[in-house]
Amino acid sequence: MTKPSLPDLLHAAVTAVGGTERPGQVTMAEAVAEAIDDDSHLLVQAGTGTGKSLGYLVPALAHGERVVVATATLALQRQLVERDLPRTVEALHPLLRRRPEFAMLKGRSNYLCLHRLHEGAPQDEEDGLFDVFESAAPTSRLGKDLLRMRDWADETETGDRDDLTPGVSDRAWAQVSVSSRECLGASKCAYGAECFAEAARERAKLAEVVVTNHALLAIDAIEGAPVLPSHEVLVIDEAHELVSRVTGVATGELTPGSVNRAVRRAAKLVNEKAADALQTAAESFERLMELALPGRLEEIPEDLAYALMALRDASRTVITALGNTRDKSLQDEDAVRKQALASIENVHGVAERIVAGSEYDVVWCERHDRFGASLRVAPLSVSGLLREKLFTDRAVVLTSATLKLGGDFNGVAASLGLPPEAAPGRPGGAERARPEPGGPEPGGPEPAGSGADGAEAEDAQADRAAEEDTSPRWKGLDVGSPFDYRKQGILYVARHLAQPGREGSRTDMLDELAELVEAAGGRTLGLFSSMRGAQAAAEALRGRLDLPILLQGEETLGELIRSFSGDARTCLFGTLSLWQGVDVPGANCQLVVMDRIPFPRPDDPLMSARQKAVEEGGGNGFMAVAATHAALLMAQGAGRLVRASGDRGVVAVLDPRLATARYGSFLRASMPNFWYTTDRNQVRRSLAAIDAAARTAES
Repeated sequence: MTKPSLPDLLHAAVTAVGGTERPGQVTMAEAVAEAIDDDSHLLVQAGTGTGKSLGYLVPALAHGERVVVATATLALQRQLVERDLPRTVEALHPLLRRRPEFAMLKGRSNYLCLHRLHEGAPQDEEDGLFDVFESAAPTSRLGKDLLRMRDWADETETGDRDDLTPGVSDRAWAQVSVSSRECLGASKCAYGAECFAEAARERAKLAEVVVTNHALLAIDAIEGAPVLPSHEVLVIDEAHELVSRVTGVATGELTPGSVNRAVRRAAKLVNEKAADALQTAAESFERLMELALPGRLEEIPEDLAYALMALRDASRTVITALGNTRDKSLQDEDAVRKQALASIENVHGVAERIVAGSEYDVVWCERHDRFGASLRVAPLSVSGLLREKLFTDRAVVLTSATLKLGGDFNGVAASLGLPPEAAPGRPGGAERARPEPGGPEPGGPEPAGSGADGAEAEDAQADRAAEEDTSPRWKGLDVGSPFDYRKQGILYVARHLAQPGREGSRTDMLDELAELVEAAGGRTLGLFSSMRGAQAAAEALRGRLDLPILLQGEETLGELIRSFSGDARTCLFGTLSLWQGVDVPGANCQLVVMDRIPFPRPDDPLMSARQKAVEEGGGNGFMAVAATHAALLMAQGAGRLVRASGDRGVVAVLDPRLATARYGSFLRASMPNFWYTTDRNQVRRSLAAIDAAARTAES
C-alpha cells in the first residue's frame, strides 16, 4: 500500500476540524516531519491563525511512534484532547489504516484520591485521620463542595479536577487529593485498583499521543524518576512559557507556616528527643524570619545559616526515625506517616540546598502582607538542565507564536540550553565565530595561510569542530502568519510622554489613555505592568468616561473576559494574566494599551541575579535578561489585537522609550509587524474611523 503523502493527510485533518489550509501550516508540517525523521530539534514560530496544532499533530501521527505534547495552559490541553485530536484521528483513519489512541496525563494532585475521600485526611492537630465530611457544616461552601465531590466520585470516569463543573475551591480540593509524595502507592493502598491517577498513567502507556503540561514535563526531567511514558518525539507548545514553568518546579520554599506544619505532622510519630530538636529548630527559624528583610541573600547571614543547619539536621533525624518506628494505635498509620514524611522531606531538602550555597542557586527572602515571610531558592539558570534532560534521545519540536525575539531565535534558544543557530550549510549546533580577514581566529593560532588556501583551512577547521561538537542540532523556522499585520494594525508609541519612573502618578499617561479609549469608543484591553497601575488607571477613567471599565480581581478572570467580549463599549484593565490569556476576536477589542515597557522590577532577586551573571561572563545582562523578558511579554500582549482575518485596531505603548531608547528597535522587532507611528493625531483619527466602521457593522 502506498504511504499517504503529508499534504493529503494535512488536507484531511484541516477539513475535519472545519479549518482552512494555510501555507505556513504546510511549511510547518513538512519541517516537523523532517525533524522527526532526522531525530533533530526544531523551533517553530507560528503566528495566530496558522493552525499550529495540526501542523505538529499530523506529521507526528503519520510517523507512528509515541509523541508527548506538553502545553502551558489548560485551555490548549482541552482543545487538543476534546477537539483537535478526536477529529484528526478520525480524519486520518482511512488514510493511515489505523486509529491512534490519545490520552491526557497530569500530576497526581489533579486527580481525586479515593483513599483520601473515603478514609479522611490526616490532620495536624489530631491522631490518625480526620473525616472532613463530618466536620464541615453541610450548609457551608466547603461542606457543599465536599458533598458534591462525593457524589461526583461515583459518576466520574477520570477523577480529573478539571472535569468537575462547576469547580471547587483549592481548600476543598485539598481534602480529596494527594501529592505524589503523599501517595501510598497503588500496591499499598486499599483503593489502588480503582485509583484515578494510576488509571490515567495506564492509559498514557497505551496511547500514541500523550498530552501533558510543562510542569509534569519538568518534574519528569528534574526528579529522575520517569513520570511520562517513554517516547520518541516531544512537542512543546506554548514554548515561550517553558523556562518559567521549569524554574517554578525547580524552586524551593520555606515558610514558618510550612515548617511548623511539618513539625506537627511528624512530632507525634517519633521519639520525644527527635521531636523536641525539630521543634526548637523550627522556633529559631521562625524568630529569624520575623525580622528578615525582603531581597536577595548573596551570602546567608550567620544566624540564619545556623538555624537552617539545625533544621536540616533535625529533619534528617526525624526522617530516619519515621522509617524505623511503627505505632499500631494510629488509624491508617501508613497514610498519616506518608503525609508527615512528605512535609519533613521538603523542609530537609530546601534547608540542605540553601545551606550548601551552590553558586548556581539564587536565595532570597520575600514578605507578603497576608502570608508573612518566606525563604526561597531557585536555579540561576535552567538552560543546563534543559540541554541535558530535554534534548537527548528524542526529537524535540518547540512552537509558539512568540519565539523570535529581536528578529532571531537565539535569545530563546540560549535560555533552553541550545547553542546559537548553525550557519546555513553547516552541520552541528553552533555557528562558530569567524576570524576577521587576515587576522587570527579568536583565541586560536595564526591562520594556516592566506587567500583561498587560508579560507579552505578555516572551513576545514570549522567543519572538524562541528563534527566534534556534541551540542544539540536545531533549526529555527518562522512560518509567518495568515494575517496582514501592516494593513490590520497600527503600532503607536506615545513619544511625547514623559519617561515613566519607578514611583509616582503619570498624569500625562492617564490623559493620553483617556483620549485613546474615548476615540476607540471603548473596545480597549489595558495591559499594565503592575496591579497598582491598573487600579489607578481604572479609577481615573471611571471618573472621566461614560464607559464600563472592568478591573482584574473584581471578578474571576473568566467572568471578566466574557463581559469584555460581550459588550463593545467595555474596557478591561489588568496585569500579567491578561498579557497572554485573552482571546477576543472581532470588534470588541480594537485597542490594546501597554502602560509601559514591562521590564522586570530592578529589585527582582532572580532576574537581577541572572542579569549580573551574564555581565560577569562578559555579556550584556540588560539585553539578555531584562530586554528579552520585556520583548516576550510585549510580543504576547500585542498578539491580543489581531485574532482573526477581519480584525482591525491599534496597539498603543504609552512609554516613549520604545521610540527613543537604543533597545527600542529590538523590542519592536519582537512584535507583530504593524504599521508604525508616533503621530498622536493620526492614531486618534484611525481609532475613530475603526470605531465608526464597527458601529456601522453592528447596526
